[in-house]
Amino acid sequence: MPLVRAADLDRDVEPCRAIYAHYVEHTVVSFETEAPSAAEMRERMAAAVRSHAWLVAEDDGGEVVGYAYGAPHRARAAYRFLTEVSVYVAPGHERRGLGRALYDPLLGRLRQRGYRTAVAGMTLPNPGSQGLHASLGFSVIGTFRRAGWKHGAWRDTGWMELSLVDDPDGPPAELT
Repeated sequence: MPLVRAADLDRDVEPCRAIYAHYVEHTVVSFETEAPSAAEMRERMAAAVRSHAWLVAEDDGGEVVGYAYGAPHRARAAYRFLTEVSVYVAPGHERRGLGRALYDPLLGRLRQRGYRTAVAGMTLPNPGSQGLHASLGFSVIGTFRRAGWKHGAWRDTGWMELSLVDDPDGPPAELT
């Protein structure tokens, strides 16, 4: 099983950027059309580390082969207890349990910080991502049809949610 640890901005920016660049440039998984620079990726990672969490998975040789993070879903204050989560696995490392290995501790950290609901968006169809999220207890909440135009076609996005608390209707405690 891989080593999963908190991201280190001094050594993980480039490996995470390279993994993400693959999805931006060669797939419809990300709706970005240009991969972020190292500086932009560092900024994104630093923001997630401060407010939510960013984890990386290393293989036996110490190479970063995947990452997962939580981030704000929307900027308005009432949304502060909702977190959007994402996971990316390096090409060639799919279907080895990395998504679950990353998400289990990520969701635990987000719970500890006081987040109450996690949501995940994915380009459809995406049976791997849909299956991973369902296996973790996420439920389908909807689809945005023709949400993005990429690689010559309209793409739908599906959304799933997971309650991170036992009493989803109870009052929240402030985030830590």
